[in-house]
Amino acid sequence: MRLYRLKHTENGVRPVLDEAPDPSPVPGEVLVKIQNASVNYRDLLLLGDPAMTEGVGRVPLSDAAGSVAAVGKGVADWKEGDPVCIPFFRDWIGGIFRNDYMSSAFGGPNTEGVLQDYVSVPARSLIAKPEYLSFAEAATLPCAAVTAWQALMVRGHLREGDTVLVQGTGGVALFALQLAVARGAQVIIISSSDEKLSRARKLGASELINYVRTPDWDETVNALTHGDGVSHVLELGGPETYPRSIKSIRAGGHIAQIGVLTGFGPRPDIDRIRSTNASIDGITVGSRDHFREMNAFLTHQEIHPVIDRVFPFEQAGAPCSSFRTVRDYRVASSRNLEVDPSVRTVFGFE
Repeated sequence: MRLYRLKHTENGVRPVLDEAPDPSPVPGEVLVKIQNASVNYRDLLLLGDPAMTEGVGRVPLSDAAGSVAAVGKGVADWKEGDPVCIPFFRDWIGGIFRNDYMSSAFGGPNTEGVLQDYVSVPARSLIAKPEYLSFAEAATLPCAAVTAWQALMVRGHLREGDTVLVQGTGGVALFALQLAVARGAQVIIISSSDEKLSRARKLGASELINYVRTPDWDETVNALTHGDGVSHVLELGGPETYPRSIKSIRAGGHIAQIGVLTGFGPRPDIDRIRSTNASIDGITVGSRDHFREMNAFLTHQEIHPVIDRVFPFEQAGAPCSSFRTVRDYRVASSRNLEVDPSVRTVFGFE
């Protein structure tokens, strides 16, 4: 089978096309023929992470959809031909998160990823693909969509009429916008690009703020909410946006801490969180059960992911060519929350 492995190149650690024997499923596991895989911001971060030197030789990427090619001994819930999605965490099935789940994230330093023709997955971890979605659309769900779902629906308990502030128009941001609009919430989007703000409007955003022309966007957010602030902030930027996010949250509101688009700098003063009885939840994707609940909602609402670009399998290294190191990536990201060239980038395996 074809696969990519992370290897040292003149441009740093990059995915390099390789071959390996076709695998067979072990007892309790299912062999999935990958139809499409997608790239997330996290995949580019890992390429520049010094810790990934331990992961050199591994297969990258976490997100994929495909069909069951074979089942191992003892598997009764899946059969050959079933369309499935692979979850981000192999071992987080349900319940609260545990630290040891982190090492089971596909495409990380400890667990092989999905950028290969076949992947063997524990039967209990698999998710049925929503019937109305193509394999390419379904391949965008495991990381970005489940992250937005856990942030807003599971931890945020989003309700009709709530207000949501979303930073940027990347993968998690657009899924959050689509989920919130479907729930009946009002969404404020900030972006440096009028073109991307226009796209967000077409997806249902209520208010648009260009943060280049309006650097004090927190003041605009508060003006738009009549001084109350928003019910939820999807905090994707990190140190450079966090202080304004805190100023934008209403009393009793909820901040979902997700992103690091502006790097990993000093933490902001969070005293206002105490004085307003607001809350902050750290979000790292979600469980298989979260994925399953989200798919039911997506199907009921018939929400379609936005796909920017599709590459053939042989060009899987192309989205990584823009930034040589994660440091370069962070510098660019601090200027533009939408700089990520990989959002909704999908690879076809035909």
